[in-house]
Amino acid sequence: MKSKLTLEKMGFNLVGYLLIMLFAAMCLIPFLMIAVGSITEESHIIKNGYSLFPQRFSLDAYQFIFDNPRQIASAYQITLLVTVIGTLAGLFITAMTAYVLGRKDFTYRNMFAFYFFFTTLFSGGLVPWYILIVKYLGWKDSLLALIVPSLLNVFYIIIMRSFISSTIPDAISESAKMDGAGDFRIFVSVILPLSKPALATIGLFIALNYWNDWYHATLFINKEHLYPLQYFLYQVLNSMSFANASVASQGAVVMETPKESFKLAMTVIATGPIVLLYPFVQKYFIQGITIGSVKG
Repeated sequence: MKSKLTLEKMGFNLVGYLLIMLFAAMCLIPFLMIAVGSITEESHIIKNGYSLFPQRFSLDAYQFIFDNPRQIASAYQITLLVTVIGTLAGLFITAMTAYVLGRKDFTYRNMFAFYFFFTTLFSGGLVPWYILIVKYLGWKDSLLALIVPSLLNVFYIIIMRSFISSTIPDAISESAKMDGAGDFRIFVSVILPLSKPALATIGLFIALNYWNDWYHATLFINKEHLYPLQYFLYQVLNSMSFANASVASQGAVVMETPKESFKLAMTVIATGPIVLLYPFVQKYFIQGITIGSVKG
């Protein structure tokens, strides 16, 4: 009887592993095709489509992107700076706001919670927001215009507040207060260290938001040396398409540019650093999933 249960368990585990491997392959194959397409000749992609194995190796797309290495290096620096500062500041403010809203002794927490939630339903609109940023705050062509608008996300505040309320007992904060610690000391020394899983998860989401952001640069950035990576690649693609269209309209011979492979190379360059970041926060994702599953 016991051996039969063991065989059934092994069969169930085998099916589970196969389904996980299939799902992982479904996630991995598209990115593999993008990476392979970025090092394939443009003519081969147009003629035969995408494939999992490069049949005609070519680095024309990457050579086209890195034709001016100073500009792309500057775009990388701006994106890294905005992502690091925005993620750290956004995490700190999000966690601090969630901690305050989760404190039962905070008299106005329901009023502030409603205020935050209300902003998810209604906004002042694009034009007043643009006037505020450009005219009153004076953040035109400033990195603040790329950092501040994305600092707070109400959804992340709700997640963080729920995590703190359900995972960190009030007795820990009370004991720290009895030892003479103030609210800020409790938050920095007690709440933040115990919230690493939630901080890692939300931090990755915030970092992704900053890394992939091009919309704020479209609105507020005109100086090329302040272009973030996504907006810089977008501008390069638009310039290439416009140049090809202009030359073709004049009846001249259009020099073949790696347009399709260029798009794929842009994707690899833009997503590579974020993909490499995930293994460092993976363990915190696992902790976040398993927290609460086992009672002490």
